[in-house]
Amino acid sequence: MVRVAAHRLNKNAEFVNSLNVFPVPDGDTGTNMNLTFQSGAKAVNESTSDSVGELTKALAKGLLMGARGNSGVISSQLFRGFSKSTENKKSLTAQDLAAAFTHGVETAYKAVMKPVEGTILTVAREAAKAGNRKANETDDAVEVMAAIAKGARRALAKTPDQLPVLKEVGVVDSGGQGLVFIEEGFLEGLSGDVTDQDVYQPDETEMDEMVNAAHHQSVQSQLSTQDIKYGYCTEMMIEIGKGPTSDRKFDYDEFRNYLNDLGDSLLVVADDEIIKVHVHTEHPAKIWDYGQHYGSLVKVKIDNMRVQHENIIERDEEEKGVPEAPSHYGIVAVASGNGISDLYKSLGATYILQGGQTMNPSTQDIVDAIQKANAEQLIVLPNNKNIQLAAEQAADLVEQPVAIVPSRSVAQGMTALLSFNPESDLATNKDEMTAALATVRSGQVTRAVRDTQLNGRTIQKNDYMGIVDGDIRVSEPDRVQAAIDMVKTMLDEDSEIVTILIGEDGVKSEAEQISAAVMAADEDLEVEIHEGDQPVYPYLISVE
Repeated sequence: MVRVAAHRLNKNAEFVNSLNVFPVPDGDTGTNMNLTFQSGAKAVNESTSDSVGELTKALAKGLLMGARGNSGVISSQLFRGFSKSTENKKSLTAQDLAAAFTHGVETAYKAVMKPVEGTILTVAREAAKAGNRKANETDDAVEVMAAIAKGARRALAKTPDQLPVLKEVGVVDSGGQGLVFIEEGFLEGLSGDVTDQDVYQPDETEMDEMVNAAHHQSVQSQLSTQDIKYGYCTEMMIEIGKGPTSDRKFDYDEFRNYLNDLGDSLLVVADDEIIKVHVHTEHPAKIWDYGQHYGSLVKVKIDNMRVQHENIIERDEEEKGVPEAPSHYGIVAVASGNGISDLYKSLGATYILQGGQTMNPSTQDIVDAIQKANAEQLIVLPNNKNIQLAAEQAADLVEQPVAIVPSRSVAQGMTALLSFNPESDLATNKDEMTAALATVRSGQVTRAVRDTQLNGRTIQKNDYMGIVDGDIRVSEPDRVQAAIDMVKTMLDEDSEIVTILIGEDGVKSEAEQISAAVMAADEDLEVEIHEGDQPVYPYLISVE
């Protein structure tokens, strides 16, 4: 079920992206949900358990750590609840299946402060209701899953009637559509009506990467060498029943249980001919000696992880200047573009996590950034509403106290930094920095990727739009004029400073034209121009 759903969502990610309400080239719901679910599918594929409870736990953990954007975070919560409902079950009845989807909805709703009708939550809720109704009529799990998928499709079709902006643009909710693809994939997988090309399977290269590399990359920067309990990363491939030392019949559970007592991070993958083993241990020779009872060792490998780790720590200290002791405060800001990153560092940000509207960092990315900031307490500036939930989720996963300042734009994040006081406690800083967000207006200039009607405004493909705090204020064929008109809608009698950040596609001479026009409108204004290097938006303009 998980593998087919992963394949189906991956195949349709760009279609889901196209359903985002605003006609700008930053629609990434499909990308976020796809990357999130692929992370969960990979975790399921890495599991060796045959218990539903263990597999759903692996799925939930993979989704959690790979969650990107609101849609990804909500998806992870749906299946976190699903996992909790099934954690003690070896297999599921039709009624168990329906109950698990219901518990998933309950968990997801608890994670969202202000649920909105016409979104992925609505689709999930109505799908679960349909499953429960069918579970009261039949014990056939396939029929229940079919009812869930049908309920999701019906709920999705109604989302434009529940969320006016969807109806105005003429699309269904993108997150809801992503969930429909997942649940339809579940149905296909459960019914068995699939072909090999419908199923996500890791190829040999992917398996080697899982065995050889992935587990190392996530722990190195957070681990002390002395904390490595089992120091040798040991691998072997056994050709079953071959060679003069083969004297035992292979039993998977017996084989794995024995190796499990010799180390950790154990992975055993077997078919009728080959056993592949990966384990961290202090006794590589015992692993190999045991393997020889089941056949011929056709491949063995050993790495001393303590030596590897010491080398990595030395390299990181040389390249990154890692401090020996954590600082009192750390500030993590999400930003995209070298110029913007430099501006944030100049304002006191400790660590810049590359990301933004088209590249939402995952929960794991934010956890890693918090740890790399190396501080006793931290402040995170998500700088995008679609990163907010992932940041909050990351804060719950780390030991250090973390405050999330709900900045929705690069400009808001910069303004918040100016209110940071290293002498104040964490709660006071969060309050002061959050209050500062209201003093700045954020504008974005970008190109429309399709014709649309929105808020009574006709927008032609390739027009330049001026978007102020999420609201499209201007649509013009000329980029400079669109920027000038947008800034004029942002000004009021309290305006003092206008900041123009030039993106990858922006031009300094155009920024100067915008500046001149703004000064002509109000000569008392101060205008600053900086190279931001940000993607998607030729100009980011703020007014304080």
